[in-house]
Amino acid sequence: MRCVPLHRSIVAIDIERSTAPGRTNPIRAELRDEVYRLLGEALRTAGIADRHCDPPTDRGDGVLVLVHPADDVPKTLLLNPLIPALVSQLAQRNASLDCAERGRREMRLRVVVHAGEVHSDGKGYFGEALDVAFRLLDAPKLKGCLRQAVAAPLVLVVSEDIYWSIVRHEYEGIAGDTFEPKFRVTVAGRRHRGWVHVPPPARHAVLYRPTPVMAA
Repeated sequence: MRCVPLHRSIVAIDIERSTAPGRTNPIRAELRDEVYRLLGEALRTAGIADRHCDPPTDRGDGVLVLVHPADDVPKTLLLNPLIPALVSQLAQRNASLDCAERGRREMRLRVVVHAGEVHSDGKGYFGEALDVAFRLLDAPKLKGCLRQAVAAPLVLVVSEDIYWSIVRHEYEGIAGDTFEPKFRVTVAGRRHRGWVHVPPPARHAVLYRPTPVMAA
């Protein structure tokens, strides 16, 4: 089989504390269903349809979405309105929970946005770009940022490629000065910086200016 690179925008999310005490298998199943539902709704809000993406890849406590390059799906959509839509839906869902159930059923997410060449061998997707995305997503310092942002339903990290090509240009609704270079990860001997911010938990925001995260 030929190893042909395919360019994709990469969005991956993970559920915070998915294995915490009290989160039984039925609750974990509920959270998994909710992740797919909320992400699907956010993608549709951003105008990203199924035809624009490869089939979602399950990650146990999260999901990976690969978006095809297309003129009607610029990378800007992955930051606005997708992230504000996801924040709004998460905030509404969590607010609807009974106080007694919030400890077990409240859902908070880590999200990464990156782009690069990926490969598929029929068994799944792989490649250095995905390694970078998942190292950023799973970085202990990103987990620490979410723990510190107690009022926020998610934290977002973008790669250097996304920061320099999209964020710093401050396309409509993207506030570049709210992204902070919080940490680096190493993949294949190369250091990659993660730019982090915490969107505000506004329910109906489309254009937004997230508040910076506190130093880790």
